[in-house]
Amino acid sequence: MKTALITGANKSIGFETARQLLQQGYYVYVGSRDIKKGEEAVSQLKLEGLNNVAPIEIDVDNLESVQAAGTLLTKKIKVLDVLINNAGISGPMHPALETDINIFRQVFETNFFGVITVTQTFMDLLKQSAAPRIVNVTSGLGSLTLHNDPTWKYYGVKPAGYVSSKAALNAYTILLANNLLNTPFKVNAVDPGYTATDFNHHSGPGTVPDAATRVVKAATLGQDGPTGQFFSDDNAPDTGISPW
Repeated sequence: MKTALITGANKSIGFETARQLLQQGYYVYVGSRDIKKGEEAVSQLKLEGLNNVAPIEIDVDNLESVQAAGTLLTKKIKVLDVLINNAGISGPMHPALETDINIFRQVFETNFFGVITVTQTFMDLLKQSAAPRIVNVTSGLGSLTLHNDPTWKYYGVKPAGYVSSKAALNAYTILLANNLLNTPFKVNAVDPGYTATDFNHHSGPGTVPDAATRVVKAATLGQDGPTGQFFSDDNAPDTGISPW
């Protein structure tokens, strides 16, 4: 049975991603900053008959928390097949000149540095897998190319902290994929689309199940699947591959 760890998985897209992976036969660790919320999420999944699941406390902003999660998981399993870096925050939706430096730091801590910390912490377990997959959940707003295109439908949406952090995450995805080239790893960034969740006050037109399906697709890529890609059905409905 393949194993997966999902950060920020106690609700919304992370929770639905856990559900869909469970339905495909994975054993899933539901990462949650608040262990009680993680336990509640796991209880809900088990009520649905999805029993190969366990909560794990992991606050991606806190190095000690991430390291403790790494130690705990290493005691439980010898192999991790899938890591989904899903935890993220939006921060205030302010333009560049109106975004305080401390807001930049806060958003980057979760959306960028947290991903690096988690990825490095669980790399040894991932290397034991025959087909390791890393999925960095990004945003279509992380595309620098499209932010320079006045015809893009989201051209006017430029929250500086969030956009910058996701652009940085995209860059890290490219670098990590290149670092792991010629290995069994597949490392990709996935834009789940503008989805109605608590994250955006349920303003998005997309559904959580559809968003999670995009993440799961990248998490379950076969041997011939791509690596170092930016998947976005929203940015590129014809090809599914967004410009960086």
